[in-house]
Amino acid sequence: MASTTSGDVLPTGGRIFTSIPDVFFIPEFVFGGLVWILVASTRVDPDNPLGWVMFVSVFCFVVTTLWFFLFLCGANGSSIWPALDAGYHFVAVVFYLSASVDLAFITVLKGWGITILQGFGGNVQALTGDALKVYRLDIAAVVMSYMATLLYFLHAIFSAIRWRRS
Repeated sequence: MASTTSGDVLPTGGRIFTSIPDVFFIPEFVFGGLVWILVASTRVDPDNPLGWVMFVSVFCFVVTTLWFFLFLCGANGSSIWPALDAGYHFVAVVFYLSASVDLAFITVLKGWGITILQGFGGNVQALTGDALKVYRLDIAAVVMSYMATLLYFLHAIFSAIRWRRS
């Protein structure tokens, strides 16, 4: 039975750009950053679900950035890093999936012309002008959010496989 050392399990330096789970870092930055930008470019209304979307996108963007630089600098040498990698990406998937569902729900309500004021009660109005622009930005944010969820999911699966091999 051949054993692997912790140095063989996780790549460091430039090798992270060629290993399967770690090539998802850059697309996660791009799609997560786009979610952040698209939601922040509109008026965050209603506060509660869209505040969660903003928290998730900023949190995952910052932690993924730190995670990327830890891998790039080679600070991931101990044997606990494969488990931490799989665990973080699983948490990111759960966070992004919940944020994506919230964002899609709010976008559907906006598409129906329902404005949400103080909870789920509201009035109906036609989408024109700025409301139509916000609706289109929200649609783009939903697509980017689900893409980020997919990328974090793939990263979590491949990280879990790598963790099982270590």
